[in-house]
Amino acid sequence: MKISVIRDLLNAEVLCCEEHLDNDVFSACGSDMMSDVLAYVKDQAVLLTGLVNPQVIRTAEMMDMKCIVFVRSKKPTEEMVELAADAGMVMMTSDMRMYDACGTLYTNGLVGTAVHV
Repeated sequence: MKISVIRDLLNAEVLCCEEHLDNDVFSACGSDMMSDVLAYVKDQAVLLTGLVNPQVIRTAEMMDMKCIVFVRSKKPTEEMVELAADAGMVMMTSDMRMYDACGTLYTNGLVGTAVHV
């Protein structure tokens, strides 16, 4: 799914790297626990989170994520926006709750990653 489609579906505001909106992502992950993201995310995913701290950007960068969407109207700090911009990672914010945002993306064809325990 194109990141621009995610922006439209979630009625999100792009905070940085708008030039990468034509990039594709292949799965999504919704979590406020970065340890779960590290353990379970594969491929080029979009991260949906309400956690606002620089560790979110560092975790997403380690996992080769292309996009972060902050849900529940959360606003990242300027430092976080700069970290994402340096990594070439699209950053957005949406008024939607995480449950609704994940459900919207799922019903429009963006899948999650399988968890193998």
